[in-house]
Amino acid sequence: MKINYIYKETDTEKKIYNKEFKNQITLLISQTEKEEKIKFGIINLVFCNDEFIREYNRNYLGHDYETDIITFHDKDINNHAEGDLLISVETVKNNSIRFKSGYKMELCRVIIHGILHLCGYQDKTAKEKALMRKKENYYLKLI
Repeated sequence: MKINYIYKETDTEKKIYNKEFKNQITLLISQTEKEEKIKFGIINLVFCNDEFIREYNRNYLGHDYETDIITFHDKDINNHAEGDLLISVETVKNNSIRFKSGYKMELCRVIIHGILHLCGYQDKTAKEKALMRKKENYYLKLI
């Protein structure tokens, strides 16, 4: 597993993406990999603004609005799950205020949400959303 941190169209929150935070994310993803019995290849965490993610949401998913995360997933030549997680730091920050969750916790939640998509979980139905939220809460308790 390799995790890349990419910053697109934003530098407002770079200061929290320090070594400690990256270690925390690596442990979180490693634990998910272990417990979900999956192997990850390259994971790109792409931190962006609302305008950037809205463009992707419109062009690739047909939705003309901002969102906190979009996950593009694939398999590498070794059949390991890999993908790009586009994360709008603006929406994450707004959601952390709205849900009173704290910025770092909300950021971890959307990252684990994207990782769960790489594991094959979906969130189209109420039942799928409930399972996804249960899994998110479980993994968030590990950090």
